[in-house]
Amino acid sequence: MKNSQLHPNQSSQNRAPIYEALESFRQMRVVPFDVPGHKRGRGNPELTAFLGQQCIGVDVNSMKPLDNLCHPVSVILEAEKLAADAFGAAHAFLMVGGTTSSVQSMILAACKRGDEIILPRNVHKSVINALVLCGAVPVYVNPDVDQRLGISLGMRREQVAKAIAEHPHAVAVLVNNPTYYGVCSDLRAIVKMAHAAGMKCLADEAHGTHFYFGGGLPVSAMAAGADMASVSMHKSGGSLTQSSLLLVGPDIHAGYVRQIINLTQTTSGSYLLMSSLDISRRNLALRGRTVFHQVADLAEYARQEINAVGGYYAFGRELMNGDSVFDFDTTKLSVHTLDIGLAGIEVYDILRDEYDIQIEFGDIGNILAYLSMGDRPQEVERLVSALAEIRRRYQKDPTGLLNQEYVEPEVVASPQDAFYAEKLSLPLAKTKGRVCSEFVMCYPPGIPLLAPGERVTAEILEHIRYAKEKGCSMTGPEDPDLERLNVLA
Repeated sequence: MKNSQLHPNQSSQNRAPIYEALESFRQMRVVPFDVPGHKRGRGNPELTAFLGQQCIGVDVNSMKPLDNLCHPVSVILEAEKLAADAFGAAHAFLMVGGTTSSVQSMILAACKRGDEIILPRNVHKSVINALVLCGAVPVYVNPDVDQRLGISLGMRREQVAKAIAEHPHAVAVLVNNPTYYGVCSDLRAIVKMAHAAGMKCLADEAHGTHFYFGGGLPVSAMAAGADMASVSMHKSGGSLTQSSLLLVGPDIHAGYVRQIINLTQTTSGSYLLMSSLDISRRNLALRGRTVFHQVADLAEYARQEINAVGGYYAFGRELMNGDSVFDFDTTKLSVHTLDIGLAGIEVYDILRDEYDIQIEFGDIGNILAYLSMGDRPQEVERLVSALAEIRRRYQKDPTGLLNQEYVEPEVVASPQDAFYAEKLSLPLAKTKGRVCSEFVMCYPPGIPLLAPGERVTAEILEHIRYAKEKGCSMTGPEDPDLERLNVLA
């Protein structure tokens, strides 16, 4: 079932109150005896020359005319109300710590120490970080895996129902909507199951901002009845990097969520980030449906052209099976590369180093080219041509390549208990059978291969060795070279 969300009030969506307040402030020529110390750029001419006076002049501190992010009462509050209207939420919070901050606030608002939360294991590290912070205990629904592509899929309805039945005191179910590759679970059904069991339903929509503004795209979390959703406006929404939204439904106490946000979010909210959220929300509300229809068409054209090259597989809606791939985000240009004998990360590196093309990520078997409102057909043509040439120049025998992105974990302890426990630093090769106390992941996409509290297995060690060998950027552990790993003592 597609997104049937109501259109926001178009007349009110013409407003951008934070942007308007900053423009008024710019004309006031106020003498600054407050922070920031660059004093509208005069104190740091090199920074001003780099970013421009237009930008640095509105990098200002909270004050009465401009409101305060921690306790908004005027222009920021108005901007939040407009965002809520545009996204079909009961309330929206402007977030300046990225969607990591939004995800963590969402989970901290729903869970406390000892609470169980049902979630897929292929979550972003920010989800498990939140469990480290609050002490909640994960109940993992291990996703199905597409054996050809080696990617993890969505949660099957039967798996979620089983987890709810076996853990009736869990407080929430979390869903990726969509995954990094564009795969969507049956969100409406999962929301109904969670609510019937007295649980909240939370959605990580880091890669689903456009669901709120696109015809023919998967259902958005708010339209599906989810209680909270973390939305990466800076990804497909067009705002500045690190700006995000936290959306909540009518059954969530917005005042409590604000208190949770204020536990960790800065008291010096960036007006550059907030104004970019304000302006981008207006742009999406007024033009989003037209824009994302064009993006989806461009991605479909790119899939056809890449598949015509041969050797690659740009996958799409043909993966849909009514359950673990209930829907697919057609704006995602995900391409399987192993059939030409190259790991995704190898194609990623070649595109950047030899063709000056920067795609979103490459991993063991796939690449993702992120298409959004700023892309044009000529850039897609350049990408297709480069992929064709890479196949011609570099294709080799695929024998011996790993293809599995997802390794099912064995959970021994809660993330918080493991993270704060007494630990040893051991050479990586000697950690088999031990319990990890830190994160290991390829970034992007930032889905942990190992999380605190999970057992180190021979399969995981082989996956780490292979990923390092192929050039994946390995992040998370205390040892930046990942020669050693912290494990429970």
